[in-house]
Amino acid sequence: MKLVDEAEIEVTAGNGGNGCVGFRREKFIPLGGPDGGDGGSGGSVWLLADENLNTLVDFRHERRFRAQRGENGMGRQMYGKGGEDRVVTVPVGTVVTNVDTDEVIGDLTRHGDRLLVARGGKGGLGNMHFKSSVNRAPRQATPGEPGEQRTLRLELKLLADVGLLGFPNAGKSTFIRAVSAATPKVADYPFTTLYPNLGVVSVEAHRSFVVADIPGLIEGAADGAGLGAQFLRHLQRTRLLLHLVDLAPALGVYDEEEAAGMSPAEQVRAIERELGRHDPELLAKPRWLVLNKADLMPEDEAAERAAQVVAELGWEQPWFLVSALGREGTWPIMLETMAFLDRQRAAAAEDAGPDAP
Repeated sequence: MKLVDEAEIEVTAGNGGNGCVGFRREKFIPLGGPDGGDGGSGGSVWLLADENLNTLVDFRHERRFRAQRGENGMGRQMYGKGGEDRVVTVPVGTVVTNVDTDEVIGDLTRHGDRLLVARGGKGGLGNMHFKSSVNRAPRQATPGEPGEQRTLRLELKLLADVGLLGFPNAGKSTFIRAVSAATPKVADYPFTTLYPNLGVVSVEAHRSFVVADIPGLIEGAADGAGLGAQFLRHLQRTRLLLHLVDLAPALGVYDEEEAAGMSPAEQVRAIERELGRHDPELLAKPRWLVLNKADLMPEDEAAERAAQVVAELGWEQPWFLVSALGREGTWPIMLETMAFLDRQRAAAAEDAGPDAP
């Protein structure tokens, strides 16, 4: 699935209805007192998280959302009808920011979450509120208050359990094809992945997890270089990172000037620098090393080279040697991942206590 992960929209709540100036006029009561009713409140604009949506692409075509205005008050102390609210559905995982103040208004992380983003104006008061012993026929009423108006930035952060990262052409798209039903584009040129891709890995009945494949990173990504920088946010919600590395970089260099002579260990360190610069918490996440493209060399040579990379890095977390193209060694990683996620969920449930929802 292709994802558009950022959009700007304008939301405008409804204005409140005006208060009414009116007087009671009935048979035998020609000079009745004031009976002007209040105006109705304007409708508000809400955002609603919907798990059936996975993209912000619809906001490319519709950017302005307005709630209904409240009706004016009427005579006989009749209140104006309140304006209807406008409910805008967004994907689960959407972060909402006020563009003018750069303030994060809310984070919709669960299906059904609602967020008020523009409050409707209050209705004005009718003249019946202004009568007194010295002013028995007031001709004073107040107008309705204007509704709030905001420009919002919507950012979608994927709610994936596992994130794939690595240089372009490390084999991330091939890997997610091998372990899930996702079908991202795969080719032998860099930056094949232009959008994040989600894949669901089913280990057995009722046991599954979601993997996110983001565009490849290059050095300087934290400063905006390359395509992966704008998608680093998707890794922030993941529980585990799988760091894919091309074990034979000389056979598949994505940029001759940037990566010529860059060893697998140097690739790992380069990505670590970018993660640390973007968000130190990303670097602190559990991260497993996946040395890919073992099929491009003899089996014993691949194993020897993998051991050298692990030793050079001083790697202490789990690591795997695989061929994503041939699906060799990929399934054991998925089983280990499922067990890891189960342990994390059990620990989180224990910390939350028995009364947690």
